[in-house]
Amino acid sequence: MSQLLAAGESAPPFHLPDQQGQVHDLERYRGRWVVLYFYPKDDTPGCTMEARAFQHHQQRFTAADAVVLGVSRDSTEKHSRFASRCGLEFSLLSDADGAVTGAYGAKGRLMGTARVTYVIDPQGKIVAVFHFLSPQRHVDEALRLVEVGASRARSDSPQ
Repeated sequence: MSQLLAAGESAPPFHLPDQQGQVHDLERYRGRWVVLYFYPKDDTPGCTMEARAFQHHQQRFTAADAVVLGVSRDSTEKHSRFASRCGLEFSLLSDADGAVTGAYGAKGRLMGTARVTYVIDPQGKIVAVFHFLSPQRHVDEALRLVEVGASRARSDSPQ
């Protein structure tokens, strides 16, 4: 695996198409929490389990003003079929050339992408990095971080 980014670093910018061909960039999500998860390949057992775990908590991520974005090197067409089969309501981004995967240190031996999840705060700073992880357990940990951060932001904001 390439060098992972660390908590406290600024998240690198990206411009990637999703399963519907819509381009996403990090700047678009400024002011919101971002859970950016890299995974090896659509339609594999671990990746399917992970995507379904994120989908299972999608309403809670949304309630915390967080966006979940999956990233792999699969094509937008493969992402579209995978999202449809799994009933995913969040975007899967296609990093066909692997540039963003490399910028985030998520290059791996297995199918070119390692399983790595970044939690990015509303200012674009990385607050947590999960790697060497269970495809399901880290989803709960990412959700907890986002919910705590969103709760703090609400209590700190003037009424």
